[in-house]
Amino acid sequence: MTRDFDLLIIGAGPAGMAAALAAAPSGARIAIIDDNPAPGGQIWRDGVQAQLPAAAQRYRAALAAASNVQLFAATRVVAIAGPQQLLLEDDNSAWNVRYSTLILCTGARELLLPFPGWTLPGVTGAGGLQALVKGGVPLTGERLVIAGSGPLLLASAASARKAGAQIQRIAEQASLAALSAFTLQLARWPGKLLQATQLLDSHYRSDSFVVAALGSEKLEAVRLSQSGKIIEIPCERLACGFGLIANTQLGQALGCRVADQAIAVDDWQACSRTDHYAAGECTGFGGSELALVEGAIAGHAAVGEQHQARALWPQRARWQAFARQLNRRFALNPQLKQLAEADTLVCRCEDVPYSALAERSSWVDAKLHSRCGMGPCQGRICGAACEYLFDWQTPTPRVPLTPTRIDSLLQLAEAQVHG
Repeated sequence: MTRDFDLLIIGAGPAGMAAALAAAPSGARIAIIDDNPAPGGQIWRDGVQAQLPAAAQRYRAALAAASNVQLFAATRVVAIAGPQQLLLEDDNSAWNVRYSTLILCTGARELLLPFPGWTLPGVTGAGGLQALVKGGVPLTGERLVIAGSGPLLLASAASARKAGAQIQRIAEQASLAALSAFTLQLARWPGKLLQATQLLDSHYRSDSFVVAALGSEKLEAVRLSQSGKIIEIPCERLACGFGLIANTQLGQALGCRVADQAIAVDDWQACSRTDHYAAGECTGFGGSELALVEGAIAGHAAVGEQHQARALWPQRARWQAFARQLNRRFALNPQLKQLAEADTLVCRCEDVPYSALAERSSWVDAKLHSRCGMGPCQGRICGAACEYLFDWQTPTPRVPLTPTRIDSLLQLAEAQVHG
């Protein structure tokens, strides 16, 4: 089965929703594909304990009311099936979609860096902790340490506190000077300043980072470097994330240019490939406000509404300035490259330790000598870690783009034979 659309949007987070709503009045046949059960992306993720903000509810309602927009939830992109054609898979079947124009809104994921003990039960990403909280995982009475970098740490702490966790420490690797400079700039974005004030926590410390997670069968304590001093904090849970990295895999597979670890776009959010656009965090991290305006620009441009798209440029420039401050002030400390020890697992899926990778010259060389990147995550975790640790370039993704069913691959093979 093949479905045809004028505009296909991959990702139903803020950027994807904004793109669809901007393009909808044109009357174009629009489809949104997302692997989550409901629109909103990670930032507006649903769940039994999720409290969706008013903006998320408005966008969802508007999307549901747009008669020419179809949402395909719990659906994944498996492969490129031909020119302007993708193979998709949901929980029941695989099918092809043809499009005239595509907008990539594939978002970002956490950068997780290996350190001794990071695979212990009780250790998650900072964003992963938020997802667990929204999904209803009980945290009542649990002692929690949050470590890493960026505003997500404070947001995760606030979510966990509401769920009953006892915050022991929020360890931010950025220096006090960098954080002070960032805070002084926040007056340019009053909403962000108010948000930061509301999330402020007395357990927050600058110039602090995780050294090791301690425990035998499960997490028992966290060893931190705090302003150069080593301390240990007993806890049952550690959430650790070192910022976000763009999901560029599909864009790379489609032949879109990548620069500075994100999909490169022009003023219209257009990629290097004709009739392909990108918006949101796959083009660089800047928060939901930037994702929304980039999505709207891409949506208007994709249906030929350049005037409406151009009118949003000043708003985008305002939030791009905020993104530059984020990237500058929360740049990672080079010391983080030294956290892993020889026996620290880098590829958790295939149990590949740091020692098996340290002498390799590239990602391809590492894969030839180990099973690094060959597990269920397809290198999304260890690939990004190795890119940071060893400055390796990861190659263009190969199909399937995600773990998939055999019958889906058979359908791809059949399409290629008859194509």
